[in-house]
Amino acid sequence: MNDRNPAEIQLADQPPAPPSAPLPSWGERIFMGSGGLRSGWRLLLYVIMVAALGFLLRKAALPHRLGLGDMGKSMFGVTAALFMAVLPALFMAKIEKRSFWDYGISRRGAFGKLFWQGMAWGIAAITALLLVLRGVHAFYFGNILLHGASIWKFAISLAVFFVLVGFVEEFLLRGYTQFTLAQGIGFWPAGVLLSILFGAGHLGNPGESIFGAAAAGAVGLFFCLTLKRTGTLWFAIGFHASWDWGESYLYGVADSGSIFPGRLMNPSWHGPAWLTGGTVGPEGSLLAFLVIVALCALFARAYPAAQGDNSSAVA
Repeated sequence: MNDRNPAEIQLADQPPAPPSAPLPSWGERIFMGSGGLRSGWRLLLYVIMVAALGFLLRKAALPHRLGLGDMGKSMFGVTAALFMAVLPALFMAKIEKRSFWDYGISRRGAFGKLFWQGMAWGIAAITALLLVLRGVHAFYFGNILLHGASIWKFAISLAVFFVLVGFVEEFLLRGYTQFTLAQGIGFWPAGVLLSILFGAGHLGNPGESIFGAAAAGAVGLFFCLTLKRTGTLWFAIGFHASWDWGESYLYGVADSGSIFPGRLMNPSWHGPAWLTGGTVGPEGSLLAFLVIVALCALFARAYPAAQGDNSSAVA
């Protein structure tokens, strides 16, 4: 006769419990998270690859060997920077098993409506800033320097150049870097940190000032807002390109301390550097901050946050 307790019989019939999973090693805890390699290490790997490519390109000194002129050197430099930004991101996309287009660059929207809207906003913004400076008698548009075919030659070549500049700078600061850093610390903390770096990076430009660098950082925050609201970088790329083109070609003013050859206008300035921007150009004027604040307010109104937010597309 079986005199065991029914509960004991039920426990005896159950299969043995599976062995507990081994605890992760210290290396796994440091380098790996629930989604694989931690975002900080991924970002560091990307930065190392960008820096390594930049070092190799500088050592090669190809523009000098090819005997390129100033514009040729500028075009070569921005094209090289494009490869420096994109190739490591393509490699990281393979590691992370995701599409390159997830990093703020929507393939479907490439050079589409948002890009051209950004172009319109950018040229309108620099025009508005210069009109305000003209209204306080700090800036005068001057006379036209170019004539005939030169007008179109420089207009097109500088447009191509600044589209490349806009793509490179936006992708480097608000593409892979923003996407990856935001996964670790959140979208806006990442945006603030990268915008500070964006502004600080301008301090290396000849003729730059602390006001100009601060304005660049503030514009970086505006670009973060456009990324957050639209889910892509195409608006920011268009804005960035047309703002620079408007400064360097159309109005012939300094762009972050640099004056480009082939400018259309020959303007003049009158007044203190805090008002005119000095050697920096209009970006160094304190009035630039008023324009940036107005841009943020107008953009937030024109592009309201979606009900579901765009967080999946940008972080």
